[in-house]
Amino acid sequence: MISLFKDVCERRELLWILVARNLKIRYKNSALGFFWTLLSPLFMILIYATFASILKWNSGKPDYLQFLIIGLVIWQFLMMCLGDSLNTITGSSNLVKKTAFPRVILPLAMTVANLINFLLTSVILVLYLIIMRISFSNLGWLPVIVLTHFALCLGMGLIVSTTNVFFKDTEHLLGVGTLAWFFLSPVFYSISLQLDRLPDSLDWAAFLNPMTGIICAYRVCLMSDTSPGRGMIAVSFVMAWLVLALGLLLFQHLQRRFAEEL
Repeated sequence: MISLFKDVCERRELLWILVARNLKIRYKNSALGFFWTLLSPLFMILIYATFASILKWNSGKPDYLQFLIIGLVIWQFLMMCLGDSLNTITGSSNLVKKTAFPRVILPLAMTVANLINFLLTSVILVLYLIIMRISFSNLGWLPVIVLTHFALCLGMGLIVSTTNVFFKDTEHLLGVGTLAWFFLSPVFYSISLQLDRLPDSLDWAAFLNPMTGIICAYRVCLMSDTSPGRGMIAVSFVMAWLVLALGLLLFQHLQRRFAEEL
């Protein structure tokens, strides 16, 4: 792993070139280009706010709309990485076959590009929360949360991009899997709904889903949410970093066969 880190550092110029390429490709044929990074979350907030007002949809929480928007923005970062990871290797076959470089740079560049999009989106989210007079707390933990979120997205990107090289049905399985994952994660409902259905001794099991703790941690920082406890969130954080370790091991083990399969 240390040698891999050194290889990536030595090729950091290539990494940033690929990050810039990924950002340009996303809005290549768009009239507004990169501004969609800021406009998309703004439109999402306006749409949800309109329908929440019309349908009186607040799930019994006066700040439910803010609660929901935070969950959706966080979930979107993961979905963007999973969607882009399908073609991270297969879409760069010429580069993989003809150029010597650490192959891990490809999914890393994709994840960094999506992180930049996520951070810019988060600016709109934070401004919205300020306007709605939502109080922030524990902001010192936010860099740790973002880093763990990034680690999970990179780990899943490594797994999906590797699997898609050898198993062409990955895209279809990913669609079904992410739908199930979405409903298992507290994006549009409070984690208390899950915990109420589990014995107290098994509350930790809900946090084996890394997105559960990550979403809850963001809400603790951005909404001063009081639940769950840090111990439960730590379970999800450990799972997120384990996913990254698994993704790196899988990628490193199978990357030698990429050129044969492409």
